[in-house]
Amino acid sequence: MSIDNRRKERKIKMQSRLWNMSLLVSLPLMTVILVIASVGILYVFRYNAILNNVTMASEFNQNFKDDVDLKMYYYVIDSQYSEGLPLEEVKSAKEIAQKLYDTTTKKESLRAISSVLSLCHNLEEKMQQIAETKEYDSRVDQLEKNIYILTDLIQRFMYTYLYYEAAHLNSLQSDMVRNMIILMGVVVLLALMLLFFLLKSSKRLSRKIVDPIDMICERLEAIGKGNLLVKEPIQADVEEIQILSDGIENMVGRLIWQIQKNTEQEKQRRKAELALLQSQVNPHFLYNTLDTIVWLIESGEINGAVKMVTSLSNYFRFSLSRGKNVITLGEEEQHVRSYLEIQQMRYSDILEYEIDIPDHLKQYIIPKLTLQPLVENALYHGIKNRRRKGVIRLTGREENGHIILEVMDDGRGMSEERLKEIKASLGDSKGEGFGLRTVHQRIQILFGAEYGLTIESELDVGTKVIVTIPMKTSDKEMAI
Repeated sequence: MSIDNRRKERKIKMQSRLWNMSLLVSLPLMTVILVIASVGILYVFRYNAILNNVTMASEFNQNFKDDVDLKMYYYVIDSQYSEGLPLEEVKSAKEIAQKLYDTTTKKESLRAISSVLSLCHNLEEKMQQIAETKEYDSRVDQLEKNIYILTDLIQRFMYTYLYYEAAHLNSLQSDMVRNMIILMGVVVLLALMLLFFLLKSSKRLSRKIVDPIDMICERLEAIGKGNLLVKEPIQADVEEIQILSDGIENMVGRLIWQIQKNTEQEKQRRKAELALLQSQVNPHFLYNTLDTIVWLIESGEINGAVKMVTSLSNYFRFSLSRGKNVITLGEEEQHVRSYLEIQQMRYSDILEYEIDIPDHLKQYIIPKLTLQPLVENALYHGIKNRRRKGVIRLTGREENGHIILEVMDDGRGMSEERLKEIKASLGDSKGEGFGLRTVHQRIQILFGAEYGLTIESELDVGTKVIVTIPMKTSDKEMAI
């Protein structure tokens, strides 16, 4: 199984564990909440239905008897205010009673409202009898003995209905309060049980996760204080924490290896710098330069002697550079210029040189003694071997965020076989090409493997050495 698949599997496993814990806590609470909501909604609907019935019955009871009795009285006495039989009122009363009957559940209330419906039917019949009766006294007698009594009974039974519905409403309210108290007690009890479960789970979680993480933090603090000894990984029940602890100890091991590697590289760099510095203090170069100065003085070329002494002084001053490992490109250019000035005085018949480095690049840093060995190679292995006048050109430019320096000569050049040998020697610790190899390795140690030297050459045409370094203004930005 690949690393990505293992990571994905661990991630799914941890998410599943957390999801199960969340469900274990949330499902009981959600269940209780849904039960409470359902019971509450049920009670609300029932309470609202009964309340609507009570309201409807109350409105019916307020006006029905008085309106019907008065209109029947006007009808019987044949008053000018008579509007005919109040059948619409009775019909409306029957419709209200039917609605109440359809929405009523209590037996006592159903009996009362059923009686109201029956009495409404009788009331309609008695009204029709009065309408069919012609004699006034008989109509009045029916009004008093039938109509008034029926409307009174309808009102009484409606009051009975209201009484039972009000009692039912009160009972329902009491049940609702009692059941809500019970449910809230269940919620509190369940919450306490879940709290106990969470506390217990937290304690286990502390032993499995928090304690190992605390030990890992202590380990990291010790590492931060310099304790880089590899220790046994912290044992944890949680796989992810175990992986973290194993990774920390592996990191410490790699850190120790990297420190040792960097220390060895630093030693190599110091040796290379010492060897390169020693190579610059070449006795033959110094003797020949001093001989040239003496010859100039004896010949009366005092200005030339002074210029050569100044160049020699600058040459050694920049070689030392107050013990610094890196200097600015501007300082390195002055060092090369001093060297070429001295050599041009000695080999004025065969040596010309050109230096073209843009001013805006001179602020960036470069390993000390990088360009001078390349110029020296161009002179001794290129120009002098051809035995005619040649030119050494030192140029600089910016390219893709890097500084490109080129040392070119139109001297002897190299064959393809020789060029391959020189290129191969750049990565070797032994072999020829000491100056080029040292410069190349120092650049890579300081800046990284993507930098260093590139060599191009063609026999009887010339040689070009290309130096690639990053655009850095401080040695704190370097690889080591």
